[in-house]
Amino acid sequence: MKPPPYRLLLISELFLPTKGGTTVWYDAVYRRLGGKEVHIVTAAVPGAVEIDRDHPNSIHRVGLKRVWWLKPESLGMYLKMLGKSLQVALRHRLDAVHGARALPEGLVAWIMARLLRVPLLVYCHGEELSTWGRGRKFRTMLWVYRHADANIANSEYTLEEMVRLGIRRETITLIYPGVDTERFRPGLGCDDLKTAIGLQEGQKLILSVGRLVRRKGFDQVIRALPDLVKRGLDVHYALIGIGEDWDMLTDLARELGVADCLHLLGHVSPEDLPRWYNACDVFVMANREINGDTEGFGMVFLEAAACGKPAIAGDAGGTAAAVVEDVTGYRVDGNRTEPVANALFRVLADPSLANRLALSGLERAISEFGWDCVAEKTRALASRPEDRVYTAQ
Repeated sequence: MKPPPYRLLLISELFLPTKGGTTVWYDAVYRRLGGKEVHIVTAAVPGAVEIDRDHPNSIHRVGLKRVWWLKPESLGMYLKMLGKSLQVALRHRLDAVHGARALPEGLVAWIMARLLRVPLLVYCHGEELSTWGRGRKFRTMLWVYRHADANIANSEYTLEEMVRLGIRRETITLIYPGVDTERFRPGLGCDDLKTAIGLQEGQKLILSVGRLVRRKGFDQVIRALPDLVKRGLDVHYALIGIGEDWDMLTDLARELGVADCLHLLGHVSPEDLPRWYNACDVFVMANREINGDTEGFGMVFLEAAACGKPAIAGDAGGTAAAVVEDVTGYRVDGNRTEPVANALFRVLADPSLANRLALSGLERAISEFGWDCVAEKTRALASRPEDRVYTAQ
C-alpha cells in the first residue's frame, strides 16, 4: 500500500545550489520523501531559480544576509525564516517540522512546531557540538536539541557527544548520510581528466575533495609527498575545493619541491566530480581536530567508496562510520605526517590490497548507504505513531 503523503516543512539555511555535504543530504532525502507537499524554506542564492524550477519539492526562498546594525546581527535571519515558514503553514497543512541544524533553523522550527502542535525533528552533524564554544549560542543549541521530539545524529561520535551533553538518548536516532550510487560508480571515463593534469601511464593519483581549511589535513598530504617520492612512488596529488588555505597549500608545495605534483582544481562540475574519483588510485582526507573543530562524518569517503576507491581518513571525529579500518581503508593520526605517508604508501604500493579495500568499500556503499535507504529510515522515524504525537516541552 502506498504510504500517506509526507506533509512537512524543512527549514534549512543551506540547500542546493550551495555546495556541501549537508545540502546534498537534504536534497537527496526530501525529494524521496514526497513531492510538492514537502516544503523547504531556505536562503535565496545565485543559481536557485534553475534548481527550484525542476525540483520535485516546493522550495521557498528568502534573503538571509546578516544586518550589522541589528543586535544580534542574525536576528533578521531568524525573523525572515519565521515569517516565510508562517506563510507556508497558513497555506498548507503540515504533519511535522524539521530543522536542518539547531541554530538558526532549529529554533525557528521549534516555534513553528509548537504553534502547529506537530512533531519537531532536528539534525545534528557533529561539528556544532565542538565548535560553538560554551556561551549563549551553545546553550541555546542544547536547549533546542533537548526540546525536540526527535533528533538525527549522523554518526556514533555525534550521538555519544549529544548524550554526554545531556540530550536524552531516547530522542536520538542514528542515521548516516548516504551516497548516490547511480551518480558515483566505477567505470566512468576519466582519461581526459588525467591528460588535463599531465598524468602519465604508471603514475599514481591521490585525490582529496573538500573545503580548503586546516582541519581537513590537506597540508599533511602535501608534506607526505616527498616521502612517497623517496620510497620510489611516482605520485601526483589532485585537490578539489576552494577555501582560505589555497595560498598556504600552494606555498607549502613549492617549499617542499613538489609543486609540479600538486593540482589545485578549485570547483569542478557536478558531472566531472565522479569521474575524478574514478581517475584516482586512492582518496584521502587526513582530518584532525583543531580548536574543537572536527569532522562529523565525511560524505566524501562514501563517494570514493561508491566509485570503487580505497580511502584514508583522519581518526578524529566521526570518520569511523565512513571508513572501516582495514576493510574499506585506514584511519590515521592527521596531526602527524608520518602516519599519513605510511598509509598512502601501503595502499599505493600494493595493488592487491588496494583492490581488496576498494571492493569492500563499494559493496558497503551499495548495501548500506544508498539514498533510498537513508530516506526510508527518515520516513520511518517520522511515521511511527509515537513520533506523530505532539510532545509539549
